[in-house]
Amino acid sequence: MEWSRQFKLAVSFSVLLLVMPFTSNAASAQDDLLIPMGHSIGIKMDLSGVFITSDVMIGKDNWLKAGDLIGQLDDVSIGTLKEFEGTLSKKRDQKEIALTVDRDGDKNRIQTDGEALKRLLPFLKDRTEGTGTLTYIDPDKGTYGALGHQIIDSTLKSPPSFKTGAIYLSEIGQIKKSTPGNPGYKISTIVEDEDFLGTIQINGIYGIFGSWNNSYKKVLAEPLQIMHPADVKEGAAEIFTTIKGTEVESFTIEITKVESEQFQISLTDPKLLAATGGILQGMSGSPVIQDGKFVGAVTHMYVDDPKKGAALFLEKMRKGEK
Repeated sequence: MEWSRQFKLAVSFSVLLLVMPFTSNAASAQDDLLIPMGHSIGIKMDLSGVFITSDVMIGKDNWLKAGDLIGQLDDVSIGTLKEFEGTLSKKRDQKEIALTVDRDGDKNRIQTDGEALKRLLPFLKDRTEGTGTLTYIDPDKGTYGALGHQIIDSTLKSPPSFKTGAIYLSEIGQIKKSTPGNPGYKISTIVEDEDFLGTIQINGIYGIFGSWNNSYKKVLAEPLQIMHPADVKEGAAEIFTTIKGTEVESFTIEITKVESEQFQISLTDPKLLAATGGILQGMSGSPVIQDGKFVGAVTHMYVDDPKKGAALFLEKMRKGEK
């Protein structure tokens, strides 16, 4: 089912959200406690192979397509960009090299040469990276949830097939403000490249999920009770997010409409609006709190009015862990 028709010109950092009917098990979720976060995170995912990032000609009448997966150079299997470069350096002088690629499940074998493959290097990737906001930690399960939407690789235009991944605490250095018609974004850097917050095990429509690194107790807040969607009401609320450094701050918002699959919000905090101009790319996943309970996570913004957006109920988001 699609988002509400009112979401014209909405920037979506997600794919379609499926309607999940309420069951009797959901009522018990109110008794669960989750820790709301709001920290800015850097995301790194090692892809399941070496992918082509753009349509590119490899030889006469031979085109590689964005999303093609490199399988072999001659009879040598390729799994990483380093392996591709190492194998190519040994074969660079060969007049003919057989390149095997997987395209939508079909294997294609293309005859080319070392120079053509060398020119291919700028169009290859075996890793994807991004930014977002950490939503919650489940202290009982030792798991986390972030973003509230699926990661879509910007060059592959699809959810990346990945082998391993991790999230890292990141520091906000600058902000490009949102203006009507122009979504803003956070400019951040990872604080400790070797020190991860958690591993990524699932990249699904409700967010990214994985195991939490318990050594990061220093960034944990107090756990809150989950609010059932039926109890969410229009009116004052707050979000936890980071707009400078690594400090998580609370900002006032208004819940303007509660729907069956989502709720709509409007930023009202003068400090937040002065710093950001509205919802930013990288702010998705920011926890929403109402009446001291954990409601959900910010996932969308309006392009034409960036002060407004939408959020996913936390109960629904947690289904992504399964």
